[in-house]
Amino acid sequence: MTSTEKIIIGIDAGTSVIKAVAFALSGRQIATASVRNKYTTGDDGSATQSLTQTWLDCVSALRGLGEKVPDLALRTAAVAVTGQGDGTWLVGRGNTPVADAWLWLDARAAPTVTSLAGKTEDRARFEATGTGLNTCQQGAQLAHMDRITPDLLDKAETALHCKDWLYLNLTTVRATDPSEASFTFGNFRTRQYDAVVIDALGLNHRRALLPEIIDGTEISHPLTCEAARSCGLLAGTPVCLGYVDMAMTALGAGVRSDARNAACSTIGSTGVHMRAKAVADVQLNPEGTGYVIALPVPGIVTQVQTNMGATINIDWILKLAAYLMAEAGQPASHADLIARIDGWFAESRPGSVLYHPYISEAGERGPFVNADARAGFTGLSTRHGFPDLLRGVVEGLALATRDCYAAMGAMPEELRVTGGATRSLALRRSLSAAINAPIRQSRRDETGAAGAAMMAAVAVGVYSGMDECIADWVTPLLGEEEAPDAKEAARLDRLFCAYTDVRQAMAPAWGKLARAETTSPIGR
Repeated sequence: MTSTEKIIIGIDAGTSVIKAVAFALSGRQIATASVRNKYTTGDDGSATQSLTQTWLDCVSALRGLGEKVPDLALRTAAVAVTGQGDGTWLVGRGNTPVADAWLWLDARAAPTVTSLAGKTEDRARFEATGTGLNTCQQGAQLAHMDRITPDLLDKAETALHCKDWLYLNLTTVRATDPSEASFTFGNFRTRQYDAVVIDALGLNHRRALLPEIIDGTEISHPLTCEAARSCGLLAGTPVCLGYVDMAMTALGAGVRSDARNAACSTIGSTGVHMRAKAVADVQLNPEGTGYVIALPVPGIVTQVQTNMGATINIDWILKLAAYLMAEAGQPASHADLIARIDGWFAESRPGSVLYHPYISEAGERGPFVNADARAGFTGLSTRHGFPDLLRGVVEGLALATRDCYAAMGAMPEELRVTGGATRSLALRRSLSAAINAPIRQSRRDETGAAGAAMMAAVAVGVYSGMDECIADWVTPLLGEEEAPDAKEAARLDRLFCAYTDVRQAMAPAWGKLARAETTSPIGR
């Protein structure tokens, strides 16, 4: 790296961390700086975040990057921003916050979601957006605010998302991108707002809150003098508004390469499973779940299913192991136990222990929605030990991944994966066997920031189009193909039939368990 090499900065404002990442124009990651995010939760189901503090944290991340990269301001060709999806960030007169943002974690809109989902108009909304209604989304949250706290919306001039708020502070432009606009209030076929959707949400009288839609691969705005002084960059630097973080992460991790569509799963605390498709190939499921999210490639979208609990299931069973080992006088750290996962898996015998990974107290949202869904083992006997339970959990994550892809149509021909958990050979082999397709691990560290930076690379003319950019930024970082084991694929195929049978049969019991929990005496 030379001190004159041009750089693109990708900002990824996640739920827990805001990152600023410097990339060479060829896609090589140079440096990253991050600041922990802060949000507040309440007993009423609220999850809120200060708009002002989020901007200050973004500034701190950019300043931190400047301390790591010599002459960052002079070398920056463009800045691009993405961030956590859904949620509601209200802005009023003078571009000032109206209140703290409602995050995607906020559950207060649940009664309104139940009411709207029960109406016949909701299917028309789903057919347009390709997205199931849930409490995460700005549409549901605005509808709930309109019912409960209309004065809050009366004070607002624009409803933004997290990345849109940062873009406003960088450029003074109120806008959103085609991905969030279309899966919340619009039509994935047109990438524009849709009157049918807005009407189904009961928000016709709030239409003025929806900002302009701009595509960051085609339009950029200059960094303002005030923002430049704050961030340590040069005024006039082009700023691009990226798509939502799920789309950017998938783009950076390989959901599309060699001008071909693929599948990509991010295995983190939650599981995000995406398939790039031509618009005409999208298959909407009867249950009305999932998302359809535009990619910054003409005519290409990602169909998405997300399950609430992925690695938190592994964390749970390792916590049990840690407790028992400490009781036996052999304490072990979480990192020590993570390192033993593949070994324990190898000790176990391939069998028929099923685990449904619904460990989140929020239940499940993909490929079905049930707030009462809970985790459980099926098929245990006295011959099973801890390694068998661990195998069940790992294979449960793989079967849940298959369940999500099955809701989108046929299984993918190849699966690209990202997320720290995919370093586990046991998990990769289980995923490959469950899907019965080769798997490739992305070696890109910061996939979300990379996806946003790729949009800027196209916007400022480094590349003529996104597929040309993908050839340099994504394809070379895809690991070697790992083929599925035929015997394991056949076994997991049999297990999957039982997996779906059990989850469908358990639904009534989950409801009864939830009612028992809320009515049981306390303190006994």
